[in-house]
Amino acid sequence: MSNAFRLRPLAVLIAATLVSSAYAQDDTVQTEDITVFGQGQTRQVQNITKKDIEDSAPGSSPLKVLDKVPGVHFESSDTYGAYEWSTNLSVRGFSSSQLGYTLDDIPLGDLSYGNHNGLSIARAISSENIGRVQVSQGTGSLDTASTSNLGGTMQFYSTDPEEEFGVTASQMLGSDSARRTFVRLDTGRLSNGGKFYISGVDQNSDKWKGHGEQRYKQINTKYVQFFGESKLSAFLNWSDRQEIDYQDLSKEMASRLGYNWDNYYPDWQKAIDSANGIWTSGETSKDDAYYAGSGLRRDYLSGVTLDAKINDHLRWKNTVYNHNNRGAGLWWTPYVFSPGTTVPSTRTTEYDINRSGLISTLTYTLDKHKIEGGLWYENDKFNQARRYYANTAAAALDPYVIPSNPFRTDWAFNYTEKTLQWFAQDTITVSPRLTVNVGFKSPRVDVTGNETTGANYPSGTITSKKSFLPQVGMVYKLDQSNELFAGIAQNMRALYTQPFSTTQAGFAAIQGNLRPETSTTYEGGWRFHGDKLDGVLSLYHVDFYDRLLSISSGAGIVGNPSVLANVGKVESNGFDLGLNWKMARNWSWFNALSVNSTQYKDNYLNGTTVQYVSGKQVVGVPEQTFKTELAYDDGAWFTRLGGDYTSKRYYTYSNDNYVDPRWIWNLGVGYKTRNVGMFKEVRAQLNVNNLFNKQYFSSMGTNGYGYSDPNGTTQTLQAGAPRMAFFSVTGKF
Repeated sequence: MSNAFRLRPLAVLIAATLVSSAYAQDDTVQTEDITVFGQGQTRQVQNITKKDIEDSAPGSSPLKVLDKVPGVHFESSDTYGAYEWSTNLSVRGFSSSQLGYTLDDIPLGDLSYGNHNGLSIARAISSENIGRVQVSQGTGSLDTASTSNLGGTMQFYSTDPEEEFGVTASQMLGSDSARRTFVRLDTGRLSNGGKFYISGVDQNSDKWKGHGEQRYKQINTKYVQFFGESKLSAFLNWSDRQEIDYQDLSKEMASRLGYNWDNYYPDWQKAIDSANGIWTSGETSKDDAYYAGSGLRRDYLSGVTLDAKINDHLRWKNTVYNHNNRGAGLWWTPYVFSPGTTVPSTRTTEYDINRSGLISTLTYTLDKHKIEGGLWYENDKFNQARRYYANTAAAALDPYVIPSNPFRTDWAFNYTEKTLQWFAQDTITVSPRLTVNVGFKSPRVDVTGNETTGANYPSGTITSKKSFLPQVGMVYKLDQSNELFAGIAQNMRALYTQPFSTTQAGFAAIQGNLRPETSTTYEGGWRFHGDKLDGVLSLYHVDFYDRLLSISSGAGIVGNPSVLANVGKVESNGFDLGLNWKMARNWSWFNALSVNSTQYKDNYLNGTTVQYVSGKQVVGVPEQTFKTELAYDDGAWFTRLGGDYTSKRYYTYSNDNYVDPRWIWNLGVGYKTRNVGMFKEVRAQLNVNNLFNKQYFSSMGTNGYGYSDPNGTTQTLQAGAPRMAFFSVTGKF
């Protein structure tokens, strides 16, 4: 598509449809039935409900709540799971940047910290406004707007406005001066038949170690109106996140300085001393601590969806969206002094995103066929720069403000990313017992990068495309309680900004030869549903081709630069077992066991050195996880006690170093009642995270992964948060 592409024709279509539709009040647009283990699906699917999110500590990232799902492993060094620098997520061996994420069908990118085409779900919407989450551990549905999902997808769906006028207010107080205020106003039905809500969040807490506040504000709005059997919805969300970083640790540092070691903030003089080699607290290098680091992000995300019934057989769903982001990562570096001084400068990596897109899907049902086809188009303008700003001996710059007037710029890039993906599929009810899904998708991503400042990095265009990525699935009902499912799918992860981190010569060498990562997933299993016991057993095999890694290019390229290169194959084998036992009235017991072997299958050259990784477990991926949760709910009192076991995880490609296995337990208990004075409902809740105060390493790879670390000196680990408690009260009136 050309640059002349505009979204205006769709806006005209939406307006015309609205004008021609009667103001009917029949809310006949329904979502699919929600089942815990995805009964009836041709692929493995798990659902997390609004109650799962409500029962967690207020402010918890939905990703942290998803950690109970079989095959999903999540880590974060903060108790909420919202600190983005430390977010670690893997599903069946694939890391967070190899998965797909959407909110109300709108793409959220690949969850990377310096995201070029999206944002985290915690910034996209308040957790209180999420209605449900659908996780596909093996492979996402073909209509998912993602070009990063080599593996599964996580699809988040917001709640609609309430039918009646009401106000919901919640206040949380907790450890480390934590507070979170949430207020939502629902208009109920308006005179034109629509309904609307607006909500706001103000959250603030001290870091659990070191000094500094984590500040977060958010506003969500949503409007919904039905026109007969058609539905219009629109939303506008804003968020402002200001995070002060925790210091990355090595195993040696934790042994020497302790798990509670952190940066110097707000002691500026101590940071100046460290930059000049003066240490008084056990440090041995400038990298043991810095003054501070921070992550600042401000986002606007909006979307409009018209799900229109054309006739009894045909529906046409269209979504237009826009996302604007202004952000920066700040670091007070002791390696570059402010001009004319011996004090650290402030280094930034600055980001600007402006992306717009269209998702359009036609669904035609006739007899035994449900035929779907559609496209996703996105035009993304992404700017990124590395700059330095001066501090004085008297004072450091404010870590909560993106600075201005840099004294040095290493590089600045403008990227244009154009994504076009279309799909077609047919879901066939072969018989009352057998349903088959057959389809394919065809993605193309063109990325053009232009260096506007600096002379060391390349400009040019990288294209990722696959004309035919097929997917086949089936589900067979053995009886009313048991079913078998199986599927095969191919996926591609597009190349975006990664290939531009080299010289022009290095870029020229890989431009026509670099291949995007691809995968082929095979899965099959058994689901069962009974009065007392629900469960799923899923087995899978994944072939992951053309793994990408930044390596030294060797003597063949002038200057021997590091380049992104294909370094071979990865193979995953494993199974997920999930059981939910309604063991007695008001009691349930959920268990999930996952066993995963994800191994590199090829050695590779780094320059002229052979890296022996074949047969080694992929970094960051545990071989076993076990989740258990005992829950009680009698309609008034409720409680959940959950445990999470994770086996050892390697953080070197050679598997010569790792973090130990650990158990983490969380407790939630509360009481809810109706019609108390002016309140329609009141809910009081206590949550205790890391109940037994386990000391452990949570996230890894925050500074990347290396081949070997025999002495435990690689500074790429984060300590997990200690025991923390939160009390909240919610009232609806």
